[in-house]
Amino acid sequence: MAHHQNPSFFLLLLVTLSLTSCYTILAEARHLLEVTLPELPKPELPHLPEIPTLPKTEFPEIPKPELPILPKPELPEIPRPELPTFPKPELPTLPKLEISKPELPAFSKSEIPQVPKKP
Repeated sequence: MAHHQNPSFFLLLLVTLSLTSCYTILAEARHLLEVTLPELPKPELPHLPEIPTLPKTEFPEIPKPELPILPKPELPEIPRPELPTFPKPELPTLPKLEISKPELPAFSKSEIPQVPKKP
């Protein structure tokens, strides 16, 4: 006969194990913070010999090349083109439309019935 476990039991087991492992990590981190390391003596470095300085090198001056001056070319004048003038178009006049205002039909004045008073 098979026995089935309740799935909520596995969920509770998973949460309990994860909380336990988190506490262990925090405790180990706290332990690392409290540990003091022994101070090591500072090693003495041997005296380095002085490096001889090199003489500053001087480069010979190079004369700047001069560019020859060229004469400016003379361009012939180009005549400006003239556009022909066109006559201004005349638009025909439109006749004015006369619109009369619409008239509302005459209604008879309605009478409001009076509310009877209590005796």
